[in-house]
Amino acid sequence: MDSFISFPALGWKFAIDDTLFSFSLFGNEFTVKWYGVLIALGFLLAVTYGLKRAKSFDIDSDRMIDVVLVCTVVGFVGARLYYVLFSEDRAAYFADPITILYIWEGGIGIYGGIIGAFLSGVLMCKLRKVPLAPMMDLAALGFLIGQGIGRWGNFFNQEAFGGNTTLPWGMSGNLIQSGANTNASIENFDPSLPVHPTFLYESLWCLLGFVLLHFLSKKAYKFKGQIFSLYLVWYGIGRFFIELTRTDSLMMGKMKVSCFVAVLTVLLGLMLYVVFQNKSRRLPRTLTPAVETITLQEDEAAVIENEEIDVSAEDMAELAALDGAEEEDVYNGEDS
Repeated sequence: MDSFISFPALGWKFAIDDTLFSFSLFGNEFTVKWYGVLIALGFLLAVTYGLKRAKSFDIDSDRMIDVVLVCTVVGFVGARLYYVLFSEDRAAYFADPITILYIWEGGIGIYGGIIGAFLSGVLMCKLRKVPLAPMMDLAALGFLIGQGIGRWGNFFNQEAFGGNTTLPWGMSGNLIQSGANTNASIENFDPSLPVHPTFLYESLWCLLGFVLLHFLSKKAYKFKGQIFSLYLVWYGIGRFFIELTRTDSLMMGKMKVSCFVAVLTVLLGLMLYVVFQNKSRRLPRTLTPAVETITLQEDEAAVIENEEIDVSAEDMAELAALDGAEEEDVYNGEDS
């Protein structure tokens, strides 16, 4: 058993491989990694959900796809650049820039992806005439799906784990025990002991956030931008505390970059919540009275029409006789 994952307290141990399968094509060997497959699956589920909910957010699904495709590419680039900029090996990356493209060797930062997707989303929404705030709300729900599924790629790579723990779900593995994917600056860490499965914590946090915000968007969607703002607050809070336990964090001096960005994310979310809420209060009220007046007039016309239809045959005969008499009087008057 070369590569394995174990949960010592539970007595579980099983073989694991970061590669789903390999194949040869035109003499070249290709491998399909679990990490890439799970990210693709998360993306697919997020887009499927977005297409299903687009109408409820007053978004044209065809235009939404245009925005999503561009944001995905820019977000992926942003995630990679974020990692490169804050990595301990950034000098090596810039010394040999082509290695920045070696994404299969690992290394992306979700915050860079969010920033890249957000900035490109603002531009694309303007170009494709897609309402920005509702699109951000829908995208936030998609982010939570993608992050919740994609984090399981870290499980197969034995990365994004935390410090030592005695909790029943503490995990271990051959890469964990070797000290791989761990910052050398981490103190009081024993790789031979079980660690926090922080990838699992973040996955569950994102999926729980999706469930809560999904129902909020259906039952208590009060203003445009509400879901996106709460997403930033929800994810930022969870990521801050999860990041505190991680042993592979990107560092800026002695400070964990993700903890700092998480605080900024929460503050930004709270600020946007207030801004979007105040903006919704300043919007002009809908012309409900006018609609009610039109409806009332239509109802009155219907009543009159019904009354005319309900006139009895005797009344119709009497009216006809009166009309005939009036016509005869007019005729006689003209003769004289």
